[in-house]
Amino acid sequence: MFLLTASYYFYMSWKWEFGFLMLFTSLINYYAGLKISSTKEQGKRKLWLTLALLVSLGILVYFKYANFFIAEGTALLHTLGINIRQSYLNVILPVGISFFTFQALSYSIDVYKGKMHVEKDIIQFLLFVSFFPQLVAGPIERATNLLDQFKKEQHFSTDRFLEGSKLILWGLFKKVVIADRLASYVQQIYVSPETYGGSTLFLATFFFAFQIYCDFSGYSDIAIGSAHILGFKLMQNFNLPYLATSIKDFWHRWHISLSTWFSDYVYKPLGGNRVSKSRWIFNILVVYLVSGLWHGANWTFIAWGAIFGI
Repeated sequence: MFLLTASYYFYMSWKWEFGFLMLFTSLINYYAGLKISSTKEQGKRKLWLTLALLVSLGILVYFKYANFFIAEGTALLHTLGINIRQSYLNVILPVGISFFTFQALSYSIDVYKGKMHVEKDIIQFLLFVSFFPQLVAGPIERATNLLDQFKKEQHFSTDRFLEGSKLILWGLFKKVVIADRLASYVQQIYVSPETYGGSTLFLATFFFAFQIYCDFSGYSDIAIGSAHILGFKLMQNFNLPYLATSIKDFWHRWHISLSTWFSDYVYKPLGGNRVSKSRWIFNILVVYLVSGLWHGANWTFIAWGAIFGI
């Protein structure tokens, strides 16, 4: 209960209204899990899973993609000669909504597949979705890993405190000393790239690669270290990705929790590689296009996903 209160306080300290959004997503998946596990009828089980998916993803799409779809739809109508006034929804993107939505959905899907026992303790489940160290930027945890850890009584450990603190300090170093210093140079160049020469643009792009890595992996280190101090083991999220030997190997090392999420809940349900070659290629492209859209509501992200998929 203390950790749950702390997690909601942490999340609501930015904008308190969004705490109720996270609570609603959590309750939908908690209730769907109970219903899925309590019935043997496949039709009803699928109905409750579908409800959890539609509601959870519907909230995510509304807050993250509504204005993108409105803009693209308006542009398409203009192309067809139908002129309508373009208007946007006044919505603010809740911090970490993609992360806690995917985390909650992984539970419902795993219960449906029989990979996860249903969680009847609502406090435990709400804490699983909202656990503050990894709430706003991952790693995206699975119920099979994290939920059972909350059931064990934790005691303070000096060794664990020192290990976790070292990881937190290393993450802060990567974020504050490396990423933020590189960002001041990169942003200056990227604001007006047309005014700089090729060598400067190349250097800015080279720096950006390390900026984004140290920024993101630094946060993951802080999250994993914070959880470790409290006695909880989060999954590894980065494993020296720039030493990868191929694009496939890169995605086994970069944002591992997201890559494995898409593999388990999108790629494999589509058939994975156990299908015809054309369907296999289609499955890969779908996963990376969705991954690109997950990263941002913009055609540049979709193009980015398509490049990796190809």
